[in-house]
Amino acid sequence: MESPIESYLKRIHEEISELKDGKPYSTIPAMANVNPDNFGICLTTVDGYIYEIGDTREEFSIQSISKPFTYGLALSDLGMDAVDEKVDVEPSGDSFNEMSLAQGTGRPSNAMINAGALTATSLVQSSRGNTRFKRILNTYSEFAGRQLGVNEEIFTSELEHGHRNRALAYLLRSFNIIEDDPTPVIEDYFRQCSVLVNCLDLSVMAATLANSGRNPLTGKPVMDLLPVERVLSVMTTCGMYDDAGWWISTVGMPAKSGVGGGTIAVLPGQVGLAVYSPPLDEHGSSVRGMATSQRLSQDMELHFVRAARAGKSAIRSTYDITAAPSGIRRNDEAMDILREHGHRARVIELNGDLLFAGTESMVRELSSLDDDVRLVILDLRRVDEVADVSLRLLAEVRENLVREDRELVLIDGEGTLAETFKDVDRDVPTFDSRTAAVEWCENELISEFGDELCLPSEVEVSQCPALSPLSESDVEQLAERMEDRVYDDGHVVRRVGQRFGGVFFILSGKIVTSVPGPTGGRVKLTTLSAGMTFGELALGSDDRQETTVKTLGKVRLKVLTADAINDIEDENPRLAVELWKALTRDAYTRVDLYLRETAVRIRD
Repeated sequence: MESPIESYLKRIHEEISELKDGKPYSTIPAMANVNPDNFGICLTTVDGYIYEIGDTREEFSIQSISKPFTYGLALSDLGMDAVDEKVDVEPSGDSFNEMSLAQGTGRPSNAMINAGALTATSLVQSSRGNTRFKRILNTYSEFAGRQLGVNEEIFTSELEHGHRNRALAYLLRSFNIIEDDPTPVIEDYFRQCSVLVNCLDLSVMAATLANSGRNPLTGKPVMDLLPVERVLSVMTTCGMYDDAGWWISTVGMPAKSGVGGGTIAVLPGQVGLAVYSPPLDEHGSSVRGMATSQRLSQDMELHFVRAARAGKSAIRSTYDITAAPSGIRRNDEAMDILREHGHRARVIELNGDLLFAGTESMVRELSSLDDDVRLVILDLRRVDEVADVSLRLLAEVRENLVREDRELVLIDGEGTLAETFKDVDRDVPTFDSRTAAVEWCENELISEFGDELCLPSEVEVSQCPALSPLSESDVEQLAERMEDRVYDDGHVVRRVGQRFGGVFFILSGKIVTSVPGPTGGRVKLTTLSAGMTFGELALGSDDRQETTVKTLGKVRLKVLTADAINDIEDENPRLAVELWKALTRDAYTRVDLYLRETAVRIRD
């Protein structure tokens, strides 16, 4: 099933492709013949998952997007104080190639403008036989997760036509900001700008910054947190030059653009975004890159004010219902169906916040389910905050599931998603407890793959699965001691706190069990039907009833009362032992399920 995030990226790629404003960069002749229709979008999460659409593998020169990474390398080499002496961290308000130098000292305003970038390049040290540029290229390659190279044609063209940058370098030398011959610095700077990347590379590089300097694909640490922190701070205030104010208020992510047509944006702890489209605006930034970043930020709520928390997967655990059944006693035919088809119903437990990163992990899990999974239980009881983007994407996931004849089932005691699905064409099954949701899914599977014998509407007491281990003679003896009872709809058969009243065998109709909820309401646990039993678990709770038992429609029962059981123990000890062995066959499972549900209610 296609992810709603992939569908969304396809949609905005198609829409933004219609933007025809701007022109490719032509000051460097080797860059002038690029196809203006090239357009790619790539998102890489901090756990290494990649979404891409369009021309994401088309190579182009990195240009000014190189600046944050060289700046970070200089910070790693020399430390904050030494670098700060040479280049400031203040927004210049000028375009990328202006001579924004401090009066008297000649210190560039920041490392994102060309003067500051030339300074940062000069500060990178040769080390262990590796030249300055070799170290710069290796750093870019480690950020990208693959070996990168230089386009020699673009480099030569930069050398021949980069007169303004040469002038800046010599001016910096006159202030002793660049302390040695500026020519090697100029050449290394032109080489770093000529490194070839594609949109995927840039998204991984951005995601590495988002992941505190660790490449999410290779798992290797590339840069320490302190220089990453500084780099992202300067990208926030200065990365988009004289357009930085509009960018941070509208898009709200640390970013960097390049005249090669690339744009990167970083949401720390969550995702790296890259866009490639050559036509540039008057600020030297990609027209489609700006539009895409703004659209993604708004639609996916990526602005740092909205998505300020570190992004983590929202998936707590995932398993099919055979790993955690409802515990409802069923006949052999029904149990065979569940053993064979239980994998078709899957539980996905969520926790934490459903901001972008949590939402993305949830959508990815839902979209990658095996084709034979027909029922998806989404457990929301441990979810704290839910962003609007999460609600929108979940609604799309549900529509996709319905189109494939699958069903989304919610465990949502707080009604978190009530508004999301209030106007859908068919109700979304919603339950307060996992046991109730699993029971519903079990019944759906039994109905689909079984027959009327699996979910009978009426049984004789001898057909109750709880008594199946007993001999026919033993069942007849027990039946003779049972009382017949009939209750109308809504009758409370047992209340919380009542002493053990016997074992109840349902012959027809349905029974609902519930417990007090954390807010004073009632939390439904299970729906019991013909052939099932209740009442015996009270013996494991100091002879006290732990649930309220209420009829759902007219119900006919057989009851083996507490007095009748006492008589059997006195008169026929062997039969009493056989009875208790039969009743406790799966009691541990049922008690465990009850305790787990109770623990979740208390914690949440």
